[in-house]
Amino acid sequence: QGDNEGGLIVNLKLMLEVAAERFGAKTAIVFGDSRLSYADLDKASNKVADALIKLGIKKGDRIALLLSNSPEFAIIYFGVVKAGAVAVPLDPKYKLDELASLFDSSLPRILVTESPALDPLIPVLSSFKSIEHVINLGSDQMEKCSSYQEMITASSGEKIETEPQPGDVALILYTSGPAFLPRGAMLSHQILVRVAAMLGDGYHQTDKDVVMQYALPMYHVFGLVAILLAAVAKGSTVVIVPGTGLSIGSFMAAIEREKGTMFLGVPYIFALAVDLAEREGIKNDLSSLRLCSSSADFLAPDVTKRFEKLYGLGITNCFALTEAVCHVTCPAIDGSDTPGSVGKALPGWEIRIVDNTGQELPLDRAGEIIVRGPIMDGYYNNPQDTAKVIRDGWLYTGDIGKIDQAGNLFITGRKKDIIIVKGQNIYPCDIEMVLRKHPKISQAAVLGIPNKMRGEIVGTAVVLKEGSAATEQEIKKFCLESLADYKVPKQIVFLDSLPLMEGGEIDKESIRRELPVLAPSPGVVIP
Repeated sequence: QGDNEGGLIVNLKLMLEVAAERFGAKTAIVFGDSRLSYADLDKASNKVADALIKLGIKKGDRIALLLSNSPEFAIIYFGVVKAGAVAVPLDPKYKLDELASLFDSSLPRILVTESPALDPLIPVLSSFKSIEHVINLGSDQMEKCSSYQEMITASSGEKIETEPQPGDVALILYTSGPAFLPRGAMLSHQILVRVAAMLGDGYHQTDKDVVMQYALPMYHVFGLVAILLAAVAKGSTVVIVPGTGLSIGSFMAAIEREKGTMFLGVPYIFALAVDLAEREGIKNDLSSLRLCSSSADFLAPDVTKRFEKLYGLGITNCFALTEAVCHVTCPAIDGSDTPGSVGKALPGWEIRIVDNTGQELPLDRAGEIIVRGPIMDGYYNNPQDTAKVIRDGWLYTGDIGKIDQAGNLFITGRKKDIIIVKGQNIYPCDIEMVLRKHPKISQAAVLGIPNKMRGEIVGTAVVLKEGSAATEQEIKKFCLESLADYKVPKQIVFLDSLPLMEGGEIDKESIRRELPVLAPSPGVVIP
């Protein structure tokens, strides 16, 4: 139940209102000991919308969300879209330089955040000219700052009369373009509603399902669309388990305690779960699970086999990207999927494999994957990059793959040189730009190094300026001042010069082959 019957649900506001009407007292979100019903989620988001409208927010205004996973994230997100505004969720771990670039790109009028993300911003907030007001989940700390709790206490929970149009943008998600040259994918109400229902259908999801959310941030398309919005579309319960990979034991215990039925994650999380059971002997009762699904990176067959041996349940691997509003494919959940494949196209999607000229290739030939279906409207204020990736209605993904005779898609590589760490996309030039600011570095090349637990880790080769000396720790500390911790290189090698290809480009493949040999401490576990 909870589907978009006959396409009558045309925006996210209506989607939540229908869910509240159908499943009112049913639990929508579990967070620790707290339970939030669908009726309460609807009413609380009305209060947020009312407060935003009183602050002068109008249709199309951007509101930045610098928040960790919590019931408040869901409440605030629905409040933003009910007010007719556009949510711009950002990683609360971003440093000032990263946030400054994204604020300059999205020009939010309001920033909703919490400590500790707010603390370093306080001295420089006035430099972000578009931000007129801050809403703090803690207490208000400055001028033009409201306490979230005080704000919603003073607001009405009555239904908001404003009705967003189906084609209105409801969400801007910044994607794998470099953060210093940001690309924000614009996703409309009608596309998000449609995809939420499609994903729920693909997972055979119902109001009886309990979906586990852990280490999949709500500022990411997977955490927001595939988990939260799909759950609302189907009336499922979402269990948010706070924390990172360091608290995988808490998450596995939560699956047992809450009788979770769906475990959606990235390969890193499944690898941690296997490691917890095999190395530490901690094996929880996961018999309630009916589905485990991985996305955002390549899932090693070895992890799948070990997980299945431990828990009697396989892991499906999907093909997803932000510009396509999450999943394009989904393997059969009855165990009949083809090993190594990311499955067939979901209903409503078409997939082609093309060569460099855009000509379609025959079956079993590798080329660029292009898709057509409910894709983004384009990149916000970036028609040039939009035109590069959307051509004649087809989204050019930049990923390399092939399709077999049965229609199964296989991913064979990436056209884009993206590094994926624990499911998070990292653009090498972001890190290279920071490294080149180091007073002792003349050249730097950043690339991904395969890692069983994380998928990849960031590695870099640097060339120091003549007469200079620097240590790994010194460079890492320098990077940490400007970059989120997961972007900081974990392995650094020092070279006299960077290897070049015939055309003069840096030969990163040559560096990649040498890195494990050149690494100062090969075999050391990367923290």
